[in-house]
Parts: sequence; C-alpha cells; structure tokens
Amino acid sequence: MSKHTPRIEFPEGHIAIGDCIELLKALPEASVDMVFADPPYNLMLKGELVRPNNTKVDAVDDDWDKIGDFRAYDEFSRAWLAGVRRALKPDGAIWVIGSYHNIFRVGATLQDMGFWILNDVVWRKTNPMPNFRGRRFTNAHETLIWAAKSEKSKYVFNYEAMKALNEELQMRSDWLLPICGGSERLKGADGKKAHPTQKPESLVYRAVLSSSRPGDTILDPFFGTGTTGAVAKRLGRKFIGLERDRTYVQAAEKRIRDVIPDDPDFLASTPKREEPRIPFGWLVERGLLRSGEVLSDISGRWTARVKADGTLIASSATGDHRGSIHRVGAAVMGAPACNGWTFWCVNLDGRKVPIDTLRQKLRAELH
Repeated sequence: MSKHTPRIEFPEGHIAIGDCIELLKALPEASVDMVFADPPYNLMLKGELVRPNNTKVDAVDDDWDKIGDFRAYDEFSRAWLAGVRRALKPDGAIWVIGSYHNIFRVGATLQDMGFWILNDVVWRKTNPMPNFRGRRFTNAHETLIWAAKSEKSKYVFNYEAMKALNEELQMRSDWLLPICGGSERLKGADGKKAHPTQKPESLVYRAVLSSSRPGDTILDPFFGTGTTGAVAKRLGRKFIGLERDRTYVQAAEKRIRDVIPDDPDFLASTPKREEPRIPFGWLVERGLLRSGEVLSDISGRWTARVKADGTLIASSATGDHRGSIHRVGAAVMGAPACNGWTFWCVNLDGRKVPIDTLRQKLRAELH
C-alpha cells in the first residue's frame, strides 16, 4: 500500500466513490469474506450496432468499458485482482463474471496470481439479445468463474442450500436465468436504462447464498447500480461497494434503501446432513434381514438374494452379479449407478417397502 493511500475502515453497507484500484489499496488486509466482480468487458466495438430496421442497439459503449488493447486490459486485471487478493481473508473466495471478450483473460490472470478455480458456471440466458448481423451464433450466455484465494483455502460452499434451491437435486454449473428486465431494471428520468449491464438479482443471489454465511462481508469492486448490495442486504450479509460513477451510486443508494432484509431466523443455510452411516451388513447381522432372503425392485422385475456377509447375488440377462446393494442394483438394470437403499425392497406385512425403511429403524434404535 502506498504511503499516500491511508487505510480506511469502511463501514458495513458502504459505497465508496472513486477508482477501484486506488480504493482497494485502502481496504484493510484480509477483511472481506467474498468478492463478486463484474469488471468491464472491454468490448472494443468498431462502430455502432444496428438492427435490421436501422434502429441503434443500446450496446455498451461507455468510457468505463474502454480499457484499451489486450495488454492494457491484462494490466488492469492484475491491478484490481491484486487489491482484491490482499483484501480477501485466507479462506475467502471470488466470483468473476464476463463474456468471451474478457473472461478467458481474467481466468488466466486469476491462476497466474495464485487463485484456485473451483468452478466455471455458465449463465444461460432465457431471453438473450439476438445477433442482428447474422454472422455469428447468438450470444446466449456469460461465464462466471468461482475461485478460492488459494488451493489450501477452506472456502464456504453451502451444498445443501444449493440442493434445496434446486428441488433436492445437485445444483449444476449451468444456470438458466433471464436477463434483468421488468420492474427490476433500473431506469433514469429519461426512461432509459440506468446501467447497460445490470445483472439480475437471481444470478447474484445464487453466488452469495452458495459461498457465504449470514454476517459475512461481500466486496464488489465494480458496484454499478448495486445489485450485489441489494442481494447482500436481503440475505443478511454486509457489503462494500466501490464505484466511480456518481450517477450509478445515487441509483444504488436509493435501490438498497428500499430493500427489506429477510427474517434473520430463516437466513442460515441448510446444514449438511450428518446422519450416522449404517452399512447394509448391519441389517443382516442384527436379524432385520436373513441370509437367503429375497429382495426385489418395486415392480418385481429383478430379484436378488441376501448373503450372510451383507452382499447380494442376482441373475439377469447379462449374467450373474455379486456385490453391494448398489453395485448389483446397477448391474441388473444396466445402469451406471444405483441407490440400493431405495431400489431394493423387502416384503413387510404383505407389502413391499424399500430396505431403507429397515435402515431408518436401526438408525433410530442406535441413536
């Protein structure tokens, strides 16, 4: 940090106005938990974009997006990422979003500087802008990079929360979400967009919910009209925004003032289930199942016999199969994997029930 740059204790929920590279030098070292960054894409447009009806496309041609050639952009990326890296806690993480114009260069710079990439996430837009010239594919996605500060960082990942958000299926790395529009899109007094690249809150919501905890501090070095701040306030996180355009700051301040935080009693992420493991063999040794007993799938199409050591033996058109409840279930179906606990059933009181019922019974008895 330069001797001319005083260290500043930014209060929570603060927007600092100025150049982000200089402002990052004033942040206390290791003071933020997560970063969400939407840096300039440096589109380097050559002339105006025009629709087939000769109307002008509202593209990004503001001065803040005009960094220069690739070398200049790489230097810019290294400068702001150095400030972010210094401000991040050892177990902190960063999200960066970009298009094909810049995201690969930013990704390489992240790796060069010691960040550890965890995922690249594709934001698939349900309503992308058409390609009016018809000379390329429609740009229907943007890419987010999620990276830990280092390979050894014990980063936050709220796996169960993401799974619950996705109807109990693992959250994938392709997110189908609409672009920002409707009442969420901020507009100026002239009715035009307040910011050309305002991101939808749903996109930032997933990033913040997945990799931070209530009370954490989220830094956004390219704050714009405050999407990160609005989401952070809603989810009980603190935020620090850096933005050089006062018009954007004014829009962000008004927007965030209007946000009503969610009830803190319901903000905690779903904890990872820590149910005690019950091996299938325990059911056999405790007499809940007997060796030689026949199991079947719910339809009765496939059957298997229980062995004394807790494995199964079954026959199918492809031959004989021996092994765990999962391996044999997958083998008889010809599937790559199988959850044997829910696939195999046993007759209890004249009806078929999954053997998981017996597992839950034993788990309750033991714990």
